[in-house]
Amino acid sequence: MSLTLTLDFQYTTSIEKLWSALTDSSKLAKWVVNIHTGQAMENDFKPVVGHHFQFRTQPTEWWDGIVDGEVLIVEAPNRLSYTWASGGEKHTVTWTLQDLGDGKVNLHLEQTGISNEPALNGAKYGWSKWGGELEKVLE
Repeated sequence: MSLTLTLDFQYTTSIEKLWSALTDSSKLAKWVVNIHTGQAMENDFKPVVGHHFQFRTQPTEWWDGIVDGEVLIVEAPNRLSYTWASGGEKHTVTWTLQDLGDGKVNLHLEQTGISNEPALNGAKYGWSKWGGELEKVLE
């Protein structure tokens, strides 16, 4: 059985600024943080199809602190998709950006391939927290 997480975030920004926050590794490091410590996660992300990347943070007793990924889709500034593998799970994360007008942008997250309810809840918690961090980067 495979579960899917979907979340929507609304930001007051331009679609170009939001795209940059999703694809620029120095900006990603400001909002994709270790949810336990708040420390930035180093990464070598590039918005290039086929690029393999890692997010790294301090390991804990429950997790090695590494997320491995591969970029699958880059359709600037509307769609970005990559694999997200960590802790024995491998998911696909897809971001869809939609300009709503009036300086507002909707960011839709779909994360597929989640194996169980605790993993789904963990992903929901993590992305919800990161969504708030992302808002600060966009200010």
